[in-house]
Amino acid sequence: MNQDRAEPPAGAEKAGFGELRAGNLGVRIAETAAEVDAVQALRFRVFYEERGARPDAATLAARRDRDVFDTVADHLLVVDHDLGEGPDAVVGTYRLIRRPAAARIGRFYSEDEYDISMLVSVPGEVLELGRSCVAAPYRTRGTLQLLWRGIAAYVFRHRIGLMFGCASLPGTDLDALAPQLTYLWRNHLAPEPIRPRALPHRYVPMDRMDPARLDARAALGDLPPLIKGYLRLGGFVGDGAVLDHQFNTTDVCVVVKTDQVTEKYYRHYERKVGGGE
Repeated sequence: MNQDRAEPPAGAEKAGFGELRAGNLGVRIAETAAEVDAVQALRFRVFYEERGARPDAATLAARRDRDVFDTVADHLLVVDHDLGEGPDAVVGTYRLIRRPAAARIGRFYSEDEYDISMLVSVPGEVLELGRSCVAAPYRTRGTLQLLWRGIAAYVFRHRIGLMFGCASLPGTDLDALAPQLTYLWRNHLAPEPIRPRALPHRYVPMDRMDPARLDARAALGDLPPLIKGYLRLGGFVGDGAVLDHQFNTTDVCVVVKTDQVTEKYYRHYERKVGGGE
Protein backbone atom coordinates (compact mmCIF):
# COMPACT_ATOMS: atom_id res chain seq x y z
CA MET A 1 0.00 0.00 0.00
CA ASN A 2 1.33 3.42 -0.96
CA GLN A 3 2.03 5.32 2.25
CA ASP A 4 3.39 8.43 0.51
CA ARG A 5 0.00 10.05 0.04
CA ALA A 6 -3.15 10.42 2.04
CA GLU A 7 -5.85 7.91 1.18
CA PRO A 8 -9.47 9.08 1.05
CA PRO A 9 -11.32 8.33 4.29
CA ALA A 10 -13.14 5.02 4.08
CA GLY A 11 -16.89 5.61 3.97
CA ALA A 12 -16.62 9.16 5.28
CA GLU A 13 -19.96 10.10 3.80
CA LYS A 14 -21.63 7.40 5.92
CA ALA A 15 -19.56 7.94 9.05
CA GLY A 16 -20.23 11.58 9.74
CA PHE A 17 -22.76 13.44 11.85
CA GLY A 18 -22.64 16.82 10.12
CA GLU A 19 -20.74 19.59 11.86
CA LEU A 20 -21.06 20.88 15.41
CA ARG A 21 -20.07 24.51 15.94
CA ALA A 22 -18.71 26.55 18.85
CA GLY A 23 -18.06 30.06 17.59
CA ASN A 24 -15.45 29.98 14.84
CA LEU A 25 -14.58 26.34 15.58
CA GLY A 26 -16.34 23.28 14.22
CA VAL A 27 -15.95 19.54 14.66
CA ARG A 28 -16.75 16.94 12.01
CA ILE A 29 -15.38 13.89 10.19
CA ALA A 30 -12.76 14.41 7.46
CA GLU A 31 -14.31 14.24 4.01
CA THR A 32 -11.34 14.43 1.61
CA ALA A 33 -7.86 13.00 1.17
CA ALA A 34 -6.49 16.54 1.49
CA GLU A 35 -8.03 16.85 4.96
CA VAL A 36 -6.48 13.54 6.01
CA ASP A 37 -3.14 14.83 4.72
CA ALA A 38 -3.62 17.97 6.84
CA VAL A 39 -4.28 15.74 9.86
CA GLN A 40 -1.05 13.85 9.24
CA ALA A 41 0.90 17.09 8.85
CA LEU A 42 -0.54 18.40 12.14
CA ARG A 43 0.35 15.16 13.90
CA PHE A 44 3.93 15.41 12.60
CA ARG A 45 4.29 18.95 13.94
CA VAL A 46 2.92 18.06 17.36
CA PHE A 47 4.40 14.59 17.89
CA TYR A 48 7.78 14.96 16.20
CA GLU A 49 8.65 18.66 16.21
CA GLU A 50 7.17 19.55 19.61
CA ARG A 51 7.21 16.39 21.68
CA GLY A 52 10.41 14.72 20.54
CA ALA A 53 9.15 11.64 18.71
CA ARG A 54 11.84 9.97 16.59
CA PRO A 55 10.96 9.86 12.88
CA ASP A 56 12.20 7.25 10.46
CA ALA A 57 13.56 8.43 7.11
CA ALA A 58 10.21 8.21 5.30
CA THR A 59 8.37 10.12 8.02
CA LEU A 60 11.02 12.83 8.10
CA ALA A 61 11.03 13.21 4.33
CA ALA A 62 7.24 13.41 4.09
CA ARG A 63 6.84 15.48 7.28
CA ARG A 64 3.74 13.44 7.91
CA ASP A 65 2.78 11.08 10.76
CA ARG A 66 1.01 8.27 8.94
CA ASP A 67 0.51 4.53 9.12
CA VAL A 68 -1.72 1.87 7.61
CA PHE A 69 -4.48 2.50 10.18
CA ASP A 70 -5.08 5.94 8.68
CA THR A 71 -6.38 4.30 5.51
CA VAL A 72 -9.36 2.68 7.30
CA ALA A 73 -9.99 5.15 10.14
CA ASP A 74 -12.45 8.00 10.43
CA HIS A 75 -10.58 11.20 11.28
CA LEU A 76 -12.35 13.62 13.61
CA LEU A 77 -11.39 17.21 12.78
CA VAL A 78 -11.52 20.48 14.66
CA VAL A 79 -11.55 23.24 12.06
CA ASP A 80 -11.17 26.99 12.52
CA HIS A 81 -13.43 28.67 9.98
CA ASP A 82 -11.53 31.91 10.45
CA LEU A 83 -8.66 30.17 8.61
CA GLY A 84 -10.87 29.26 5.66
CA GLU A 85 -12.40 25.94 4.68
CA GLY A 86 -10.93 22.52 4.00
CA PRO A 87 -7.43 21.35 4.92
CA ASP A 88 -5.99 24.78 5.77
CA ALA A 89 -8.49 25.08 8.63
CA VAL A 90 -7.59 21.82 10.46
CA VAL A 91 -6.35 22.59 14.00
CA GLY A 92 -7.19 19.42 15.91
CA THR A 93 -7.82 15.73 15.32
CA TYR A 94 -8.71 12.35 16.80
CA ARG A 95 -8.42 9.01 14.99
CA LEU A 96 -11.49 6.76 15.27
CA ILE A 97 -11.40 3.07 14.35
CA ARG A 98 -14.50 0.87 14.56
CA ARG A 99 -14.61 -2.91 14.45
CA PRO A 100 -15.29 -3.21 10.67
CA ALA A 101 -12.38 -0.85 9.92
CA ALA A 102 -9.97 -2.85 12.10
CA ALA A 103 -11.14 -6.04 10.40
CA ARG A 104 -9.90 -4.68 7.06
CA ILE A 105 -6.36 -4.67 8.46
CA GLY A 106 -6.77 -7.60 10.82
CA ARG A 107 -6.17 -5.81 14.11
CA PHE A 108 -6.57 -2.64 16.14
CA TYR A 109 -3.60 -0.34 16.73
CA SER A 110 -3.70 -1.05 20.49
CA GLU A 111 -2.92 -4.72 19.87
CA ASP A 112 0.72 -3.77 19.29
CA GLU A 113 0.90 -2.91 23.01
CA TYR A 114 -1.97 -4.65 24.82
CA ASP A 115 -4.00 -7.83 24.96
CA ILE A 116 -7.45 -6.40 24.19
CA SER A 117 -9.16 -9.72 23.43
CA MET A 118 -11.64 -9.16 26.28
CA LEU A 119 -12.64 -5.81 24.71
CA VAL A 120 -13.10 -6.98 21.14
CA SER A 121 -15.18 -9.94 22.37
CA VAL A 122 -17.79 -7.51 23.75
CA PRO A 123 -20.95 -7.76 21.61
CA GLY A 124 -21.92 -4.80 19.47
CA GLU A 125 -19.85 -1.92 18.15
CA VAL A 126 -16.58 -0.88 19.78
CA LEU A 127 -14.43 2.14 19.02
CA GLU A 128 -10.67 2.64 19.29
CA LEU A 129 -9.58 6.22 19.97
CA GLY A 130 -6.07 7.42 19.24
CA ARG A 131 -3.61 9.86 17.67
CA SER A 132 -5.24 12.88 19.28
CA CYS A 133 -3.53 16.25 19.00
CA VAL A 134 -4.35 19.96 18.82
CA ALA A 135 -2.28 22.83 17.39
CA ALA A 136 -0.60 24.86 20.14
CA PRO A 137 -2.74 28.05 19.92
CA TYR A 138 -5.92 25.98 20.29
CA ARG A 139 -5.04 23.99 23.40
CA THR A 140 -7.91 25.28 25.46
CA ARG A 141 -10.68 23.74 27.48
CA GLY A 142 -13.14 24.80 24.78
CA THR A 143 -11.31 22.91 22.03
CA LEU A 144 -11.07 19.79 24.17
CA GLN A 145 -14.78 20.00 24.96
CA LEU A 146 -15.52 20.34 21.25
CA LEU A 147 -13.51 17.18 20.51
CA TRP A 148 -15.52 15.32 23.14
CA ARG A 149 -18.75 16.65 21.67
CA GLY A 150 -17.68 15.21 18.34
CA ILE A 151 -16.85 11.85 19.89
CA ALA A 152 -20.21 11.81 21.67
CA ALA A 153 -22.03 12.52 18.41
CA TYR A 154 -20.06 9.76 16.68
CA VAL A 155 -20.91 7.33 19.50
CA PHE A 156 -24.61 8.02 19.01
CA ARG A 157 -24.34 7.86 15.24
CA HIS A 158 -22.82 4.37 15.35
CA ARG A 159 -24.40 3.00 18.57
CA ILE A 160 -21.01 2.33 20.15
CA GLY A 161 -21.07 0.58 23.52
CA LEU A 162 -17.38 0.57 24.45
CA MET A 163 -14.44 2.85 23.66
CA PHE A 164 -10.76 2.16 24.27
CA GLY A 165 -7.32 3.25 23.18
CA CYS A 166 -3.74 3.95 24.14
CA ALA A 167 -3.33 7.27 25.94
CA SER A 168 0.06 8.81 26.53
CA LEU A 169 1.95 10.35 29.41
CA PRO A 170 4.86 12.53 28.24
CA GLY A 171 8.34 11.04 28.41
CA THR A 172 9.68 7.63 29.44
CA ASP A 173 11.15 8.47 32.86
CA LEU A 174 9.29 6.00 35.07
CA ASP A 175 10.54 7.59 38.29
CA ALA A 176 9.14 10.96 37.23
CA LEU A 177 5.83 9.37 36.20
CA ALA A 178 5.54 7.11 39.27
CA PRO A 179 2.89 9.27 41.03
CA GLN A 180 0.59 9.43 37.98
CA LEU A 181 0.96 5.73 37.15
CA THR A 182 0.44 4.68 40.76
CA TYR A 183 -2.61 6.94 41.06
CA LEU A 184 -4.20 5.45 37.93
CA TRP A 185 -3.51 1.87 39.02
CA ARG A 186 -4.79 2.44 42.57
CA ASN A 187 -7.91 4.43 41.68
CA HIS A 188 -9.01 3.66 38.12
CA LEU A 189 -8.07 0.05 37.34
CA ALA A 190 -10.63 -1.50 34.98
CA PRO A 191 -12.91 -4.27 36.23
CA GLU A 192 -11.36 -7.64 35.43
CA PRO A 193 -13.83 -8.63 32.65
CA ILE A 194 -12.83 -5.56 30.62
CA ARG A 195 -9.24 -5.11 31.82
CA PRO A 196 -6.66 -5.06 29.03
CA ARG A 197 -3.14 -6.07 29.97
CA ALA A 198 0.13 -4.92 28.46
CA LEU A 199 1.79 -7.61 26.36
CA PRO A 200 4.31 -9.58 28.43
CA HIS A 201 7.39 -8.32 26.59
CA ARG A 202 6.26 -4.69 26.96
CA TYR A 203 4.65 -4.80 30.42
CA VAL A 204 5.76 -2.08 32.86
CA PRO A 205 4.26 -2.21 36.39
CA MET A 206 2.17 0.85 37.25
CA ASP A 207 2.05 0.46 41.04
CA ARG A 208 5.41 2.15 41.49
CA MET A 209 5.34 3.87 44.88
CA ASP A 210 4.13 3.47 48.44
CA PRO A 211 0.50 4.69 48.48
CA ALA A 212 1.18 6.36 51.83
CA ARG A 213 3.55 8.72 50.02
CA LEU A 214 1.18 9.39 47.13
CA ASP A 215 -0.42 12.84 46.84
CA ALA A 216 -3.46 11.71 44.88
CA ARG A 217 -4.72 15.21 44.18
CA ALA A 218 -1.37 16.33 42.78
CA ALA A 219 -1.02 13.16 40.71
CA LEU A 220 -4.47 13.68 39.21
CA GLY A 221 -3.64 17.29 38.46
CA ASP A 222 -0.45 16.27 36.65
CA LEU A 223 -2.23 13.90 34.26
CA PRO A 224 -2.54 15.04 30.64
CA PRO A 225 -5.90 16.73 29.87
CA LEU A 226 -7.04 13.93 27.58
CA ILE A 227 -6.54 11.26 30.24
CA LYS A 228 -8.41 13.41 32.75
CA GLY A 229 -11.16 13.69 30.15
CA TYR A 230 -11.44 9.90 29.96
CA LEU A 231 -11.62 9.68 33.74
CA ARG A 232 -14.39 12.29 33.89
CA LEU A 233 -16.38 10.06 31.55
CA GLY A 234 -16.04 7.15 33.96
CA GLY A 235 -13.00 5.67 32.23
CA PHE A 236 -10.67 2.97 33.51
CA VAL A 237 -7.10 1.93 32.76
CA GLY A 238 -5.70 -1.48 31.96
CA ASP A 239 -2.98 -3.35 33.82
CA GLY A 240 0.52 -2.28 32.87
CA ALA A 241 2.07 0.67 31.09
CA VAL A 242 4.08 0.49 27.87
CA LEU A 243 7.13 2.55 26.93
CA ASP A 244 6.90 3.95 23.41
CA HIS A 245 10.43 5.15 22.70
CA GLN A 246 9.61 6.23 19.14
CA PHE A 247 7.01 8.72 20.39
CA ASN A 248 8.82 9.50 23.67
CA THR A 249 5.77 8.54 25.73
CA THR A 250 4.59 6.12 28.38
CA ASP A 251 1.26 4.63 27.33
CA VAL A 252 -1.69 3.36 29.31
CA CYS A 253 -4.73 1.62 27.87
CA VAL A 254 -7.96 3.45 28.64
CA VAL A 255 -11.44 1.86 28.55
CA VAL A 256 -14.71 3.82 28.62
CA LYS A 257 -18.16 2.22 28.70
CA THR A 258 -20.41 4.65 26.88
CA ASP A 259 -23.29 4.04 29.29
CA GLN A 260 -21.15 5.97 31.78
CA VAL A 261 -20.87 9.06 29.60
CA THR A 262 -22.34 11.99 31.52
CA GLU A 263 -26.05 12.68 31.19
CA LYS A 264 -25.52 16.06 29.55
CA TYR A 265 -23.98 14.33 26.54
CA TYR A 266 -26.78 11.79 26.33
CA ARG A 267 -29.60 14.31 26.60
CA HIS A 268 -28.11 16.67 24.05
CA TYR A 269 -26.91 14.21 21.43
CA GLU A 270 -29.84 11.83 21.61
CA ARG A 271 -31.87 14.76 20.26
CA LYS A 272 -29.24 15.97 17.79
CA VAL A 273 -28.00 12.66 16.41
CA GLY A 274 -30.63 10.13 17.35
CA GLY A 275 -33.29 11.63 15.13
CA GLY A 276 -35.27 13.25 17.93
CA GLU A 277 -36.47 16.81 18.25
